[in-house]
Amino acid sequence: MDEKTEELRDIFVDVTDAESVTEPQEAGHGSLATDAEVDERLRDAVDEMRDRLDFRTDLPTDDLVAVVRGFYAGDDDAAIADRIDADAATVAAARRDLHLVQDDVAAAPIDLAAVRRAIDAGDDDPDELAARFDVAPADARTYRRIARVQAEIRTVNDRYRSEFEAILQDRDLSERLTTAAREDGLDEATEGQETNTSL
Repeated sequence: MDEKTEELRDIFVDVTDAESVTEPQEAGHGSLATDAEVDERLRDAVDEMRDRLDFRTDLPTDDLVAVVRGFYAGDDDAAIADRIDADAATVAAARRDLHLVQDDVAAAPIDLAAVRRAIDAGDDDPDELAARFDVAPADARTYRRIARVQAEIRTVNDRYRSEFEAILQDRDLSERLTTAAREDGLDEATEGQETNTSL
């Protein structure tokens, strides 16, 4: 049993007042998946996504899985590109195809909601967007793409990012996710419990 599993077991025992975690509880639903199982589930999700949506990238599925893993591990586009022998621009395009635009949105120098409105109105010429938002035309094209991805994410109810995150949380691969998940899980598990603070 590794350190993470022991930690989760100890939390379960503390919260439920159980004496121990039984073997069925350890091996049942929610048990940690192997790396191979995680990759297989990610491949299935990526393949379904590519079948249903308009992908710009032609990277193979295994490379797209590496993009998902790398993104949630906190790697930047250049680091992921080195790993899959591609360039950073290709990885960035693939990441956006995969709806992984959180960092792009956070760093956006323009109002993406206004860009989405321009797209809806058919008024999204890159040169006009560049002039309106005082950015370079190349940046206007990039953020027009990100705004379109945001709209697509809403159309599918953010299904694919949620699926990626569920798969990766199951293996505890992403530090971004596991820290928040652990805090949220503990908050829910201990809600309503009395805490003895007397010394």
